[in-house]
Amino acid sequence: MGKIVGAAFLSHHPGLMQNEELRKLMGAGEDSDLIPGYAKIRQKIAEVKPDTVIIFDTHWFTTGFHLVEASARIKGNFVSAEMPWYLFGVDYDYKGNPELAHHINDAGIASGVRVRSTANEGMHQEYATINIIKHLHLERLGISVVSASCCQNCRWDQFLPAGKTIAQGIENSDARVLLIASGALSHRFNNIDWQPVNPRIFHESNVSSPENVASDKGAIRLMEQGKHGEIINNWESEYKKRNWEAFGGHYLQMIGALGGAHCTAKGTVMSDYENARGTGNVHIWFDVEQQ
Repeated sequence: MGKIVGAAFLSHHPGLMQNEELRKLMGAGEDSDLIPGYAKIRQKIAEVKPDTVIIFDTHWFTTGFHLVEASARIKGNFVSAEMPWYLFGVDYDYKGNPELAHHINDAGIASGVRVRSTANEGMHQEYATINIIKHLHLERLGISVVSASCCQNCRWDQFLPAGKTIAQGIENSDARVLLIASGALSHRFNNIDWQPVNPRIFHESNVSSPENVASDKGAIRLMEQGKHGEIINNWESEYKKRNWEAFGGHYLQMIGALGGAHCTAKGTVMSDYENARGTGNVHIWFDVEQQ
């Protein structure tokens, strides 16, 4: 029987893939706190010992189905179509877990939830997956990675049963799985000619609006308390208005896999809350086995 051994909500923004000199330049002399935050997450990974990581990828948009990657090996050289001058030339070569992906596919068919697996050698990967793999050293550790998409033509509440279905597929396998929601909280970009409020580009005052900062910090507090049901209950009235990245599909699928509104996994904040082009970013770890 498979098992979910941990979960994390992580930032993947492209600025973190730049060299330390440039990051410190953007940070008014200090690096982003998300960088040492990755080291803390790596320590947690060493403690829970997953053999597979499922990354809920906020850049992999699908239509008609929630999909999981089922290839045995994924390799290539990444160039971002979004910002090719800034994120390019990233080689990747990592193991997938086709067996787990097929169990998830079967769970989708059995449950009637539109979750399926796909394997296509010509499909490129997204940086919401690749950046996480690189910062967590998953290639070096030999940990398998399965990307999961965010379906763009479903309601926000339909991400929850998708996550539940993925959890059923995990249970039907023999995998030890770490879930990662890869993306931001509020995801409203600053305008192209915007000028920083604070010279440290990562500072929270540079997030797109004070209202988004307040909302994001409220959500972080609820995650720390394990009150995911309260976030879900307030999604329509509060968090949907804040334009979480990919409709919040990364967080909602992860929490759906952990029990949905009944999930009480308490989060440990592993970094400062930071800005990235107006979006709100943070690393949070959840000890799911202590629920």
